[in-house]
Amino acid sequence: MRSPTTSTKSAGVAVAIASAFCFGGSGPFAKPLIAAGFSSLDVAWLRLVGGALLMLPFALRHAAAVRKAPKLLVGYGLFAIAGVQVCYFAAIARVPVGVALLIEFLGPVLVLGWIRFVRRRPVSPSAAIGVAIAVVGLACVVELWAGLSFDPVGLLLALGAAGCQAAYFLLSDSGPEVDPLALAGFGLLLGAAVVTAVAQPWERDWTLLLGEVELAGHALPALVAVAWIVVVSTVLAYLTGIVAVRRLSPQVAGAVAFLEPVVATLLAWALLAEALGPVQLLGGALILAGAYTAQRSAPATTQAAELAGVSAGSSRG
Repeated sequence: MRSPTTSTKSAGVAVAIASAFCFGGSGPFAKPLIAAGFSSLDVAWLRLVGGALLMLPFALRHAAAVRKAPKLLVGYGLFAIAGVQVCYFAAIARVPVGVALLIEFLGPVLVLGWIRFVRRRPVSPSAAIGVAIAVVGLACVVELWAGLSFDPVGLLLALGAAGCQAAYFLLSDSGPEVDPLALAGFGLLLGAAVVTAVAQPWERDWTLLLGEVELAGHALPALVAVAWIVVVSTVLAYLTGIVAVRRLSPQVAGAVAFLEPVVATLLAWALLAEALGPVQLLGGALILAGAYTAQRSAPATTQAAELAGVSAGSSRG
């Protein structure tokens, strides 16, 4: 196989950055919907069902994946899709978008913690350093010395999203490789089915979709916000992420994916007036540095490595 040319790599990096931007925009556009009266479960359902319908053709083209890796697809749909989305949207209803996503990116740290303390397997010194850095960063983000600056329930929900991401990585550690398009397509289908059963959308009043939400001090049709979450932050985000992994190595694509919390924080500041203080920004940088170090140190199959670039825990908010 020929190694990627410089132009191919440059294009791949650009696509990976675009993917991080698309994923990072979900929270800033979802939060106004929640403020307008939608529940976080409603918003998660809209995103997953809309994404599943648009990704259905890709899933059908890779129907063999259902027979090849049914457990992997179920784990992905339950944890990396349904679990992460429900926890993340519930978290941003209580805490700033940037804080929720930064905590969600602790997934690789939780993986290493599970390996060390539950499986009782040794981890490398660099992994331990990464965990320590991330924990210090988390303390800075939540301002632990001040008795927590944010809603504790919101912080726990964000940590739940990280836990769902970690659970999927652990499940996929010994699973067969599956085409990322199949993984995203079937994962969204299963995630949508699970959230549908929980949310019971047939009992909701959806007339709010015909109204408006407030974004950056301006009125925006609610349907436009939903369309952004579904088309840009789900379908386009996954497709560009998959293209990025195929043009770059999974490790490089995964590194670029760590721009997502940065994008989300900047968009939340610009669109929602959610500004983090200097100490919290420093903590965010430490979380990302520590999580990235932990991710590079964690034992994983090629499939798990691909997820770092494609869905970083599809996890990706």
